[in-house]
Amino acid sequence: MPITADCHLHSSFSGDSHTPMEEMIQRGIELGLTTMCFTEHNDFAYPDSPDGPGDIFLLNTDQYLYELLKLRHKYGDRIRILFGVELGLQPEVFRENAVFARAHEYDFVIASSHVCNGRDPYYPSFYEGRSDAQAYREYFESELANIRQFDNFDVYGHLDYVVRYGKTRDTEYSYEKYRDIFDEILKTLIDKEKGIEVNTGGLKKGMRDLHPCMGVLKRYRELGGEVVTVGSDSHDTGHIADYFDRARDVLLECGFRYITVFEKRTPEFIRL
Repeated sequence: MPITADCHLHSSFSGDSHTPMEEMIQRGIELGLTTMCFTEHNDFAYPDSPDGPGDIFLLNTDQYLYELLKLRHKYGDRIRILFGVELGLQPEVFRENAVFARAHEYDFVIASSHVCNGRDPYYPSFYEGRSDAQAYREYFESELANIRQFDNFDVYGHLDYVVRYGKTRDTEYSYEKYRDIFDEILKTLIDKEKGIEVNTGGLKKGMRDLHPCMGVLKRYRELGGEVVTVGSDSHDTGHIADYFDRARDVLLECGFRYITVFEKRTPEFIRL
């Protein structure tokens, strides 16, 4: 059956989106989705950037929740609308994230790495003066440190996000090239009973593969991992549920038979 739950969505409550939540929901209904989970950004200590001050990624959760509950009441008979958050992890804001994650009754918490050692790999400066391989490894090592330190999340988002913006992107990238660090990441997630996200957002950026790549997904399954959510990472109505047919095919090829949707932090397994 098709994937009808998009579990990674942003609206104008995220600093990098201008799309009203209601427009996102209306489009999701048009597409035949049964579930939409909004996962608005919150990144403590996000650095100032060429695009603006870092505090644009501080979420006003009360306003966000008020709007979501209002729209859930309006559209709830047509689609399930879930209350999520995407937490940007960094070691120096461990305590802030721990408090934030407990402050509201989220349905779903994605942990993500948008900042690595004070810099966002979105910007070319992260890759200057070194090879992509060096930049990628630094990013993956920082993810492992975050995963070891922080526990209050359900899945780790777009594990190889860094590859989306490298000089060579994913043309010279593979799971095998970083097997040592990826195996530690995946084993740690499994030991902590955490899942991973299949994120289709990189495909619209010209990548060849999903986040994470098929090699990582296969290895996660080989190690016993079963919890996978699927999200478009859409920040506008034009990319909701993008490439979900491809995500389903890849997951089946990797040996998965179910995807996961979290409600009230509890996993629901849905057959592919």
